[in-house]
Parts: sequence; C-alpha cells; structure tokens
Amino acid sequence: MNFRFWRRKKNKPVASVPIDSDYQYEIKSYSKDGGFIQSLDRAGRNQNGSIYGGMSEREIQLRLELVVEQVLTTARSVFAPAQQLTQFSLADQERFIQSANTVSAIDAELSYHFCHLAPAALMLLDEGDWLDWIEHITTQYQAQDVTAAITEMRAIEAYVASKSSAPSSVSYDEISRVIESIVLGLNGRSLSLESSENLFTDTETLHLPERLSEFKTRDQNFALYKSIAVHQWAQTWFGTFRINIQQLVTTFKDSERALNLFHALETVRLDKQIERELPGIARAMRQFNSLLVATDLPEVWQQAVKKLSMPEATVHDTAELLYALYDQAYLPEPTLYQGELDPELANAKIKERSNQEKTELQEKLTELREELMSSSDSMPGEGGGDGEDGADEENFELREVEDDERPDGYRYDLELDGETVDTPEEIQALLDSIQQDLGDIPEDYLETNDNKAATDNRGLETDKETLEGAGEALALYDEWDHSRQKYRKDYCHLFEHTVPEVTSDFAAKTLKKHYGLMKSLNRTFEALRDDNRRLRKQPYGEDIDLDAVIESYADIINGHELSQNLFIKQRKVDRNIAVMFMVDMSGSTSGWINEMEREALILLCESLQLLGDQYAIYGFSGRTHQRCDLYRIKEFDEPYSKEVKGRIAGIKPQDYTRMGVAIRHLSKLLSKVEAKSKLLITLSDGRPDDQDGYRGVYGIEDTRRALVEAKFLGIHPFCITIDTESADYLKHMYGPVNFTIVDQVDKLPYKVSDIYRRITM
Repeated sequence: MNFRFWRRKKNKPVASVPIDSDYQYEIKSYSKDGGFIQSLDRAGRNQNGSIYGGMSEREIQLRLELVVEQVLTTARSVFAPAQQLTQFSLADQERFIQSANTVSAIDAELSYHFCHLAPAALMLLDEGDWLDWIEHITTQYQAQDVTAAITEMRAIEAYVASKSSAPSSVSYDEISRVIESIVLGLNGRSLSLESSENLFTDTETLHLPERLSEFKTRDQNFALYKSIAVHQWAQTWFGTFRINIQQLVTTFKDSERALNLFHALETVRLDKQIERELPGIARAMRQFNSLLVATDLPEVWQQAVKKLSMPEATVHDTAELLYALYDQAYLPEPTLYQGELDPELANAKIKERSNQEKTELQEKLTELREELMSSSDSMPGEGGGDGEDGADEENFELREVEDDERPDGYRYDLELDGETVDTPEEIQALLDSIQQDLGDIPEDYLETNDNKAATDNRGLETDKETLEGAGEALALYDEWDHSRQKYRKDYCHLFEHTVPEVTSDFAAKTLKKHYGLMKSLNRTFEALRDDNRRLRKQPYGEDIDLDAVIESYADIINGHELSQNLFIKQRKVDRNIAVMFMVDMSGSTSGWINEMEREALILLCESLQLLGDQYAIYGFSGRTHQRCDLYRIKEFDEPYSKEVKGRIAGIKPQDYTRMGVAIRHLSKLLSKVEAKSKLLITLSDGRPDDQDGYRGVYGIEDTRRALVEAKFLGIHPFCITIDTESADYLKHMYGPVNFTIVDQVDKLPYKVSDIYRRITM
C-alpha cells in the first residue's frame, strides 16, 4: 500500500508542504494497482474515526457491549476501552474482541474488567505473547478467583518484565533443539541441556538461561545462547577440570577472588582454542568478550593472554598465571557467556564417572582377551600354548597415535605383547572419555582379570555406592552379545522401584492447557468404544446392502441364481486389549522432553478411561548391566487415581537407556495378562545407550533380540520416538511399520493418543 499527500484547496499531489492551519490535509491510500482504498485526515483518522483504518469507536463499543451485556448497568459502559481501541489496527481490534469473547465464556465479570484493563496489554505484547497472557489470566481465575485474575491483569507491566516479551527476546524453549544439534556435532562425550538460573556445566549437562533479552536483535541474543553452550562444552573438551580448582583457589587469602581470576584466565585460553577449532562461532563470541579486543591491558596481562593463546596451552598454564597475577589490582569484567564455575560438583561427577569407566574398561579388556585367545591358537607374538599362560600375566598397554582433532594431539590405541590390537568401538569410547577427563589413562585402568566372573565380582564392589540402598535385585536377565552370537547368562541386574508421588496440579494444568485437544480425543475415543462393525452380504440384518443387491441384479440378468446375502448386519466390536507403555526415563529426556512425555501420559490415561482397555505404565533407565532400573507408574490392576497422576507428575530423568532388559521384563508381565491382543508401546527419545558399551550395534542388536522374544510371547511391539534420525535402526529393531517418528517434541501430547487409537482399531 502506498501513501500520497493531497492538499484539498488545489487538489494536487505535492511532495512536501508546510503544515499550517490554512489547509486541511488528507492521506489517500492506494493499492499497488493504483486503486483508491480510503483517505485519512490530518490526524491520521479515517472516515470512521480510527487512526489505523480499523473499526470506528461506535462499532467497537457495540461489539464489546454484546460480549459483556450480562454485567452492563447504567453505571457501567465500555465506552472508554472502545475509544482506546481506535488507536489500534483492525487486526489488533479483532484479536482483542475475540479474546474478550474467550474470557466471557469463562466469566462475564472477568470479561468486563478485561475490556477495561487489556488495551494496555495489547500495546505491550505481540500476538504470541498476547495469547500466553490470556492463558495466564484464565489460569489464575481457575486456580483462585476473579479477583486474582483482575489483579494479574493490572500487573501487566510486571508480566512483560518477567517474560521479556520484546520481539528481540529469545527463550530456551525456542532454541534448545537447535543448540542441542550444535552440541551433538561437537567433539567429546554426549552432553545434555537444561535451563537454569545459574550458567555452568557439571561435565555432563550444560545449563543455559531460561530467556535472553540482552540485545536489541534476536540474532545477537541467539548468538549469545550459542556462545554460552559452546563455552561450557569447551570446559569439558579442553580440560578445565583436569586440576582440582577448588583446592587451588583455597591456597589464596581471598578464594572467591582467586576463583574469579582463574575463570577469567581460563576463558581466554578456551576462547583461543575455540577460535582454532570453531572459527565461525568464535567470531560471534568475540563480540561478547571485551578482554580479547582490549588495547589498554596492563603489560603483565598482555603477556598472560599471549601465553594462553598458544595451541599447547593447558589448564596448568592457567593455574601458573593465577599465582603470577593474583596480586595485580586489575581483574577483568566477566564475559556475558562465561557464567560460573562449580568445581566441586564437576569434580564429583568426574570422580563418579571415572570409577565407573574404570570398572567397565577392565571388564571389556578381559572380554577382549578371551576373544583373542579363542580366535587363535596363540596370542600375538607367542607360539603355541606357552603364549596363552604368558598372556594371562600381561596387561594391555597403550600407544599414543597422532590425532589433530583432539586437544592433546593424540589418541590411545591398544597393544598386547607388543602387537597392536584392533580396538572395539565400545572400548575406544571408554578410552576417549577417560582421556577427556584425566588427560591420560592410569596403568591400573588396564588391569584385567583371569576370568569373567572375577570381573563381575570386582565390578559389583566398585559400584557398591551405586547399589547401596537398592536392595536385592528383582531378577537377573540374559543379554544378547551380537559379536559373540550368544547370550550373557544372568548378566543384567534388574531393580524395581515405584515412582515417588508428587503433590502438584500438573494433571489439572495439562488438561487445561490441552482442553480443546482433550474434547476432540474424548469424542474420538467414545466413538471407538462404541464402534460397530458392519458385516456385509449377510442373510439377514438391519439394513440392505446396496452393493450386494446390484451384484445380485447383475447375476439375474446373466441367468444366475439370486443370492440370499443381501443385508448388512451390525456387530458390536469386543475390545479385549492389554497395553504396556514403556517410558524412557534416561537423562537425555531432561527439560522439555520430560514435560512433553508427562503431558502425553496424562492425556493418554484420560482417553483410555473411556475405552476401558487394560493398561500399565512403567519407566526404565539404569547405569550399566549391574543396575538396570524399572519404575512402576501404573500397574494393570491399578485404577487411574490421584496417586497415579502424582507418579506421572513425579517422572524425572535418571541415567541411561538400556532397553533390552526392560523389554524382557515388561513382556514377561504382559504375557501373564489375559487379553486377545497385547501391545508393548515404547515412548523414547533415542537409541539404546549405556556406559558399559551398550551402544551402537551391540545395544541395537540386544534390543532387537528382546523384541523378537516378545513376539514369540504373542506381544506386538510398537515404538513412538522423537529421534528424527532413527528410521534406519528402528526399522531394523521393530520392522518397517511398527514405529513412528514424531519430528516435533512439542507435538508429542497431540500424537500419542492418536497413534494409540490407530494401532488398536
């Protein structure tokens, strides 16, 4: 739309005219093809009195009166809000009136106050945040009363401040999947994301802010999110926690100042490492770090930056410079992305992980020795049977192999008796993780045992703290070893728990949030429950089968005998279904994935109440084969009650994704239920994975074998996943038609009930 100025006295278009009281100006608006649309006066109003060409004051007033007519009196009117709304565009006016109708359906009194208080919010909020605000107001009404909702409406400025609703603002929910993809592509062990008030990493999780609105553009705020995530990743990859930072800073008089100074120096070193490895992201980070571009640094600091910029600089250089610079008065301001250091928590995580990985590595090396012994008559470099006894006395050794992609410049390969050994994928992953944490691999990590049983016993002792309080394992299950093509007998120790009930209004909030969806699901499942099957070509029935009549008529024409099967008979469908829901509770489901899973379960349970199908819900996780955890949420003979809702609300991310043992146990439970059709539905966010090598081919093949075992028990497995790259391995595990991928996790609650309906029809 183009605008031209017209001066009415001469009726000629002018480019620029001084505005004075002798003339009355108008703006005529034209469409692109030159057609006249409307004219605005000098104040910008159209013929109806609206500044932006929307509805007139009188029209708005009439429409608002229709909305709140139940509570209008001689002392009450909507004249004032109608007058205010003339300041807005037609689209905003319509949005306001539609929202007033929505609020009126909840409470007429609330809607009247909405008309008077909400114009201020319309000016401050964009369309997306406006809808969130409406939901916030109605939630306050449902949770308390009209007065509470009105109070919230009056506090619009506080709401805007808390949400940072500026168009440039970026929230964690918006960018978490993008950041997760970026982090997934970086070197090192897998890291999870979580929103938090404090920005730090414990070496397993990156903690990012709930929302960023530091800058005037979304691009800058998004760049800051990436910078925070990459900086925390760099701490884990480039060895920030390879020294005991907590012990280091306590040697200084002011330990807090020492920690801040160490963090500033370490940030310089990490930034230079990132610049070499990720130059694109480094350029974005540079704008947030004034220290790197400062030209007036003290001489001693300039030398420190120069030293930390060297490719070979390590955290030990940072520690040395801390002693050199501690007495200097200068302390740089922290960068926007460096957050905090929590060395105590990080060191605790590293210690726990290292102890576990030591046990797993020793176990895997013992197994590898057995494979090497069984695959040849003698060990490498030895002849005949003498080599076998000699090999039992030798441990594996490590050889450094140059690798430019690693911060240390090398990786480790295995050697046995002076000969290089092909390192299996799971052992290489353990070596890499230990090296990432410690910088090298201690000799005692390479010790092996004479046999597998000794390894298991030592593993149980090492993991004593993990198993403490768990009690005796519920059961022992075999696990399929694809590389050996045989089962590991009684290998997995299964422990069963009940998810602690949480007292909260999570279920109620979920039903309010998805109110429209729930109504649709109820109608769908009601129809499914009362579904009648139409049997055609019957000798008697409630209706005539026109297709059969037409065929019979054709038969008569052709001289054939008339068929008696000309009716349609309605037969009630007898639903006799038992379903076991197996829910992934691994650590990777933290944050919004966990919330979406819980919402999906609430909606599913509400829907299944209408159908009357038998169903149970269990969660699964674990940490190595010695600690496979199963979490009871709802058993088959248990009603959908307040306690079950509390358990669903209490579902929290745990450890890893060891699927095979969970499938075997839940299939066993499901097989004991009397039902014509039995389904095992897995709800997961990724592939099988655990610390002790249960990943890649090994984990996939064990899961596939467990699913085959379930099919032999008459159980139909199905998988719902949000892993968009899972098509290949799911097709191999479940078959080509027994899985579905939900490509947007926020659509999960919408999809799960619909998928259930389709697979049980």
